Amino acid sequence: MQNLTTSTTDALLNAVTGSTQDVIELGHPHFTGMPSSPNHPGFRMTLIRRHGDMVRPDGGSASNEIIVTGGHVGTHVDALSHVSHEGMLHGGVDAEEAQRGGKFSQLGADKIPFLLRRGLLLDIAKLHGVDALDAGQAVTVDDLKDAAAAAGVTPGEGDVVLIRTGWARHFDDPARYLGQTDGVPGPDVEAGRWLASAGIVAAGADTTAFEHIPAGQGHSVLPVHRVMLVENGIHIIEHLNLEDASRYGLTEFTFVMAPLRITGGTGSPIRPVAVVSR
Repeated sequence: MQNLTTSTTDALLNAVTGSTQDVIELGHPHFTGMPSSPNHPGFRMTLIRRHGDMVRPDGGSASNEIIVTGGHVGTHVDALSHVSHEGMLHGGVDAEEAQRGGKFSQLGADKIPFLLRRGLLLDIAKLHGVDALDAGQAVTVDDLKDAAAAAGVTPGEGDVVLIRTGWARHFDDPARYLGQTDGVPGPDVEAGRWLASAGIVAAGADTTAFEHIPAGQGHSVLPVHRVMLVENGIHIIEHLNLEDASRYGLTEFTFVMAPLRITGGTGSPIRPVAVVSR
C-alpha cells in the first residue's frame, strides 16, 4: 500500500495542483417548470420542511425538500437500456427480459461509467456564423468535419464529442425549445454514424433529443438514438448548455461527468464540466 505521507507522484494530481484551471459548466441547473420531453415526467422540487417549522431546543432549525423527476429531464445521460430496436438492446440483450421486475438487470444507469476523458466541442452554430441553427436544421457529416477542422481536432477512440447548435438559448421558452411544431436542429443519421465510426464513448448536444427533428415530426422516430445506443453502445448526453463553452472558445478539453448510480434505471441527471489548464 502506498505511504500516504509521502508526496504524490500521480501525474493527473500533479497537473491539477501545478497549474491554474478554468472549469466551465456544460449543463443547465434543474428547476421546476424547465422544459421536458412529452415522453418523460417533468422535474418538480418543493420544500417539505422550512426553517422554523421545527426548532430544536438549542435554537437550530433545518430545511429539506422533495424532488420528483424523470431520468431524462434536464442535463442528463442515457443508459444503454434506454432504447431498443426490434426488441433488442445493445449487444443483443433481450429488452423484455432485461426489464422484468421494474428495473433493468442489464445495461442500467448504474452501469454508466464515470467519464474523465478528452472532450471535443464541435461548434456548428459558430461554423455557420449564427447564434443558433434554424429549427429543424440537420447537422450533417460535412458540418461535423468542417467544425472539427476549424477547431483543429479529430474525434478519436474514447473521446466525448459535444455538438453546439446554439439551441440552449431557447431553454427558457419550452414550446420553442422542444420543437414539437417547428422542429429542432441536430445530427442526422449519417452524422451519427460518422461519430460512431470514430470510436467515441459518448456524444452530447444542447437540445432535447440529440436528433434532427423536422417540423411537425416531434419525437415520433429517433434513429440516431438507435445508431448510438443500440448499434454502438455510445452514451448520449442531452440538454447541454454550451453557450459559455462557445464564448470561451473551447475546442479540446478534459471532460468530467459523474452520473448517479441509479440501479436499473435508463438515465441519470448529471453535472458535466470542462476543465482547461491555463
